[in-house]
Amino acid sequence: MLQDKDRIFTNLYGLDDYGLEGARRRGDWDNTKDLIAKGRDWIIDEMKQSGLRGRGGAGFPTGLKWSFMPKESDGRPHYLVVNADESEPGTCKDREIMRHDPHKLVEGCLVAGFAMGANAGYIYVRGEFIFEREQLQRAVDQAYDAGLLGKNAADSGWDFELYIVHGAGAYICGEETALIESLEGKKGMPRLKPPFPANVGLYGAPTTVNNVESIAVAPTILRRGASWFGGLGRPNNTGTKVFSISGHVNNPCNVEEEMGIPLKELIEKHCGGVRGGWDNLLAVIPGGSSVPLLPKSICDTVLMDFDSLKDVQSGLGTAAVIVMDKSTDVIKAIARLSAFYKHESCGQCTPCREGTGWMWRVMERLVTGEAEVEEIEMLLDVTKRVEGHTICALGDAAAWPVQGLIRHFRPVIEERIATRKAGGAAPVAAE
Repeated sequence: MLQDKDRIFTNLYGLDDYGLEGARRRGDWDNTKDLIAKGRDWIIDEMKQSGLRGRGGAGFPTGLKWSFMPKESDGRPHYLVVNADESEPGTCKDREIMRHDPHKLVEGCLVAGFAMGANAGYIYVRGEFIFEREQLQRAVDQAYDAGLLGKNAADSGWDFELYIVHGAGAYICGEETALIESLEGKKGMPRLKPPFPANVGLYGAPTTVNNVESIAVAPTILRRGASWFGGLGRPNNTGTKVFSISGHVNNPCNVEEEMGIPLKELIEKHCGGVRGGWDNLLAVIPGGSSVPLLPKSICDTVLMDFDSLKDVQSGLGTAAVIVMDKSTDVIKAIARLSAFYKHESCGQCTPCREGTGWMWRVMERLVTGEAEVEEIEMLLDVTKRVEGHTICALGDAAAWPVQGLIRHFRPVIEERIATRKAGGAAPVAAE
């Protein structure tokens, strides 16, 4: 378990002042100019050494991503874009950071902006987040008033402007190139890569898109040292992570924990355990709705980090843990997710445009058992035809929950079909 002295987000629950005074009291904006004085190469190298992997879902090494930005400007400006479009169902970590610890993010933007040679940064906030945008704006205004942003930001010699942009509430805008399109005032539809944003991004200029949590932890890592952050967690899965645990637990919560904590310990220690006891557990979605679920047998021992969850054919994603007890109609639960991805598909790629609707319609029939057993295999085949065949990862996100269901709960689906054929009624989904 994480010790209190190693916590980065010390105001995650909003018990202290969110503003500049409170942030400074908690150690933010402490000699930021000294960090910047050490230079771009030092900052990027330190981020690489820390082993921080992007906290938005993909888990790409953050320091490496920053290093892709051109060292010298070719006349085009450089941009930092922060992805605050937290639309993954089950996820609520960036929201808390923006509400209660916004200055961590604002300071992180300055440091990251300097490291990639950017004089302007944009924070793209999810459409449904109204209060969060207002909190962020207040924090940005406070930073400007204190001389921490703008010309010669924080007396560092670096000019940095920071803007907050309010999105329209589309899930697809969480994908970095769709976010860039939306920022430019166009329809939020993903771009083909290459060219990658580090070469051709916002307004055709070099751009890096990072998640809120990835940027917010950067100043603390630089202050405390890469070896401190790298010493937490497991190799290749270092540091702390904000976990969002919801569903059938006694105390749903957000908590910052060490990477690699056992899933069972996370639920037992921080959430008061599964409703009705651990033996009442049916399945857990460990990383936001887009990753495959895991049955109880795997949940008993699995560790919460990128590699451990990949090894059991799931993923850490955004670390949004959705707990389902035995009252859950697991087929209905996945059908609801299929409906969500069908609704949020931008329609640009044929496999996703056609496949998400097709998967949802079949899932709806599986809920009631109005299907043939052969259709299970056909559904699995369609998920494979969608996965990996689209411009962005929404196709994968739609396919994986269905794949997880068939992988671990095929007998339940077959039983539902058999019950229907025998003239019995399918069970009513529990809320």
